[in-house]
Amino acid sequence: MDVENQTRVSKFIFSGLTDNRILSPILFLFFLLVYLITVIGNIGMMTMVYTKSHLHTPMYCFLGNLSLVDLLYSSVVTPKMLSDLISESKSISIEGCAIQFFSFASMAVTEALLLADMSYDRYVAICKPLNYVSIMTQKKCVWLILLTFFIGFFQSSVQTGCIFHLEFCDSYYIDHFYCDFPPLFKLSCSETFPCHLTSIVIVYCFGGGSLMIILVSYSFIVYTILNIKSSKGRSKAFSTCSSHLTCVSILYGTVFFIYLRPSSSDFEKQDKVVAVFYTVIIPMLNPLIYSFRNKDVQNLSLERCKKKSRLQN
Repeated sequence: MDVENQTRVSKFIFSGLTDNRILSPILFLFFLLVYLITVIGNIGMMTMVYTKSHLHTPMYCFLGNLSLVDLLYSSVVTPKMLSDLISESKSISIEGCAIQFFSFASMAVTEALLLADMSYDRYVAICKPLNYVSIMTQKKCVWLILLTFFIGFFQSSVQTGCIFHLEFCDSYYIDHFYCDFPPLFKLSCSETFPCHLTSIVIVYCFGGGSLMIILVSYSFIVYTILNIKSSKGRSKAFSTCSSHLTCVSILYGTVFFIYLRPSSSDFEKQDKVVAVFYTVIIPMLNPLIYSFRNKDVQNLSLERCKKKSRLQN
């Protein structure tokens, strides 16, 4: 295609979640509630982790940073999605699209790598409990978190630079509710194969790599738990991993459905539903899962309730 004879676009138009004017206000109220719960839940989790001295352990340090990532992750997509649900214009500038994609891609990979860090922490805690303090030092924990964020922002810079150096001509309609690489590649009037290959390699390397770390860690964990003689001991060991396993299963199940299956136009509506789930719902679920299934968090919540009742009395 002759790029020079094409009109270069300066903005994109999202298709959004729905064109139904009756459904849009209902979806707006629902996702607004979800976003408020996400913000309150993740800020509450971060506050709890960083203000309670007995939670200053590697596991809760990772959890506090996971909540930070979930908060940023959701805030990259949800406010714009909410605005588009009640707005006639669903446009976004190319610069705005690049910023949204960069932020989304960096937080997505950072979250995956943080879950891998947490699986390693659980492996050390269960398989090498006597050496846990000497292995999972505060210094090592900080370096793992910094490395995780560095990789997340670095790979996102590579993807963003590659994608937004493409030419976008004539077509500016993105059949999605946020900027992601599959719909952007469809709009480009230049050769997309190198960028497409780069994005797929990054998804496989960091998404698949972090999943591999999780699977290997839990292989050792399961083997160790099965060798524990008492049923009470096995139950206690498994309970320390259940919240993490639930979060991992939900995240990777939805992400792999979107990115690691053959593309087909028959799945476009399902793609949007699944994308809503992992961009909007999962950041809300993670703090709730850890709150409901973690005894330390439950005990702190009970203490708060007791203090409130004492003050009221």
